[in-house]
Amino acid sequence: MRQRAARDQKRLDSGAITSPKDLESLQRELASLAKRQGDLEDVVLEVMERREAAQERVTELTARVEAIQAKVDDAAARRDAAYAEIDAEVATATKERGLTVADIPADLLKLYDKIRSKEGGVGAARLYQRRCEGCRLELNITEINDLRAAAADAVVRCENCTRILVRTPDSGL
Repeated sequence: MRQRAARDQKRLDSGAITSPKDLESLQRELASLAKRQGDLEDVVLEVMERREAAQERVTELTARVEAIQAKVDDAAARRDAAYAEIDAEVATATKERGLTVADIPADLLKLYDKIRSKEGGVGAARLYQRRCEGCRLELNITEINDLRAAAADAVVRCENCTRILVRTPDSGL
C-alpha cells in the first residue's frame, strides 16, 4: 500500500498527468490510501497492545505455575521423606519382631497371629488397673478372680475382645 501511494504521489508530482479529472481521481486515491493505511496502522497497534497484554498474562501465569510446581515438588519431597522414615521404622519393627518371635512358643504365636488378623492388627493387650487396653472395658470381679487364680505363665484372654491379656504389676490383680 505504501509503495502504491509512493508511486501515485510520484506520478502526481511529476506533472505527467495533465487532465484535471485524472488529477482529482489520483488525489482521491491517495487520500483513500492514506486513510486505509491509518486504519491498518490502528489495527496493528491494537493487535500489538493485545499481544503485549497476552504476553504479560503468560508471564504472570508462568510464575504462578512455577510457584505451584515448587509447592508440589516440596510436598512430594516431604512425602518421600516420610515414606522413607516409615519404611525404616517398619524394617526396624520387623527386625525386632523377628528377634522376639524366636523366643515365643509356636502355638502361642499362631494364636496371636489369628487374633491379630481378626482384631485389626492387635492380638494382645495390656491389663492395666483391671481394664483391658484392647477393648477399654473393665473386667468384672469373676474375670479378675479367674486371672488371679491362673498360673503366671498361663495364656489368658479378655472375654470381651478375645485378645491375649498381658499381665503386669500395674494390672490391679
